[in-house]
Amino acid sequence: MEKTFLRADWEHLVMANYRVDPSMLEPYLPHGVELDYFNGSAYVSLVGFMFKKTSLFHIPIPFFGSFEEINLRFYVKRIDGKKIKKGVVFINETVPFKIVAILANILYKEHYISIPTRHSIDLSENVNIKYEWKINHKWNAISFLCATEKHKIEQNSIEEFIFERYFGFTKLDKNNSQEFRINHPKWLTQKIIKCDINCDFTAMYGSSFAGLNQQKPDSILFANGSSVSVNWKRNKF
Repeated sequence: MEKTFLRADWEHLVMANYRVDPSMLEPYLPHGVELDYFNGSAYVSLVGFMFKKTSLFHIPIPFFGSFEEINLRFYVKRIDGKKIKKGVVFINETVPFKIVAILANILYKEHYISIPTRHSIDLSENVNIKYEWKINHKWNAISFLCATEKHKIEQNSIEEFIFERYFGFTKLDKNNSQEFRINHPKWLTQKIIKCDINCDFTAMYGSSFAGLNQQKPDSILFANGSSVSVNWKRNKF
């Protein structure tokens, strides 16, 4: 049985999905994986969610166990024998606590940064949520309103393409990559009623993504989330 490294609740996940030129993603593509496409297009997602009740090796993390995370990710697949492993690559992961970012970068070999973040969540009628993060003395935000009715993810849908990802891939160097397994049940989705995005993509993610400042997302998706675990074992390839 695989040893669990991290366990947490991922709640209130919003994903704004942008169609991009595949050449934008090539510098971030790990060796041994290939871009995954939906209807012939490559996508990046601006993601906001709550990371709660975190534990490492089943030991709860006091004070730093609950926080907002904002990340930018894209979609890949790895052909491993007869198995196709659909996963994600993180360009950047943003959290409020320096110790969380330092540990994640050391243990995951990922690309975490620590900057001020905050959130507001109102579940009194519809789901009304706002995630904010501060860079260059300016608050960025993604805020959205969605309906309470939950839906199963349909096969061959954009929701399935975005949410049904159970592997993370990391670029260690130009010849070596790392794979880790993410475990969670299938999520239910909820319809987005409206969404406002105020993100300085250039400041956050570099000049390669400057075009997203003027680009509207092709879709915006919401899932309520679940408990999630990440296996300790890392496969290097």
